[in-house]
Amino acid sequence: MINQIFRCLIPKWISLIKFKNIPFNKEHQLFFSSPLPTVGAFVTGLCLSLLFAACSSTPTVNVPNPSATSQGNSTSSKVVRFGYQKSTILLRTKGVLEKRLAPEGITVKWTEFQAGPQLLEAMNVGSIDIGPVGESPPIFAQAAGTSLTYVVGTAATPASSAILVPQNSQIQKVTDLKGKRVTFQKGSSAHLLLVQALEKAGLKYTDIEPKYLAPADARAAFVKGSVDAWVIWDPFYAAAQEATKARVLIDGTGINKQGGYYLMSRKFVTENTQTVKAIVEEIKNLEEWSKQNREEVAKTLAPVLGIDLETMKKATNRRTFGIVPIDDNLINLQQGVADTYYKLKLIPKEINVKDAMLTKEEYAAFSPKT
Repeated sequence: MINQIFRCLIPKWISLIKFKNIPFNKEHQLFFSSPLPTVGAFVTGLCLSLLFAACSSTPTVNVPNPSATSQGNSTSSKVVRFGYQKSTILLRTKGVLEKRLAPEGITVKWTEFQAGPQLLEAMNVGSIDIGPVGESPPIFAQAAGTSLTYVVGTAATPASSAILVPQNSQIQKVTDLKGKRVTFQKGSSAHLLLVQALEKAGLKYTDIEPKYLAPADARAAFVKGSVDAWVIWDPFYAAAQEATKARVLIDGTGINKQGGYYLMSRKFVTENTQTVKAIVEEIKNLEEWSKQNREEVAKTLAPVLGIDLETMKKATNRRTFGIVPIDDNLINLQQGVADTYYKLKLIPKEINVKDAMLTKEEYAAFSPKT
């Protein structure tokens, strides 16, 4: 009996620590920066969720199931659970969603993640309803069986990601990365940038030694000198340039062809069309405002992110703002990303990205004109 109780309690405690909507901070960094392969992490999360349900009938345990409350309670209590990253913190900082949704009695609950894979892992177990990520995380998530839906795309911003090397490094061009230790978040947009840069330079992915680390741990490894290069995006990119005097080996200009996406759970997007429409409209409005007010964006984000104003201006000025509707062109580009990862054996099976898309009619119900 004692063994049975502990078998039920342990996964519940893990789920609460890992997936309850607690803002990400340094205390959580150890977990989220684990080098566990991304697909494996998704499967682990899914298994924890299933164990959770299996143990819920035990009378001695009275712990709420975050997976069970993922949609039903979110809608009935009128709370939109929004995951975000530092690169998309402006949406939270400006408070535009709260102002738009408050008249409908809807509140917004925010949870920060270091990168897209961790954000979608939380979506997989029902901790959040929506969040923005790069082009790669949805591929790994879908390959792991996550139920997700592409809602709207964001403009490609190739200059906002780069491969960095130490200032005095002997590495002068991408071909010099052969045999070198390169760190990045597995399953992120940085991962794809590296793959594409290597291919363009005539190298294979197997020519480098990948070190899968989340941004905070990757920076520590880079500063310590335990890796030779770091692939990263803003604002981490800009902060590293300023603090470590890192040299840009190459950025995404001429390589990256697409931006990221806002994703939602399928259940949320299909059952809350009007709320989704309001959210997408506010995202579009903020992107348009940001495009015309870059200095104000930098002034707003610098103190929030703890980055000096000039560095924040650099990051803001090289970013492309705007949203992109989900259309055939975007679907084809995203399918190309999926095919690339499968050929490299970085995902376990072929996937059809259309399985995570809505119909044109469904998109038309909430997508604003661009």
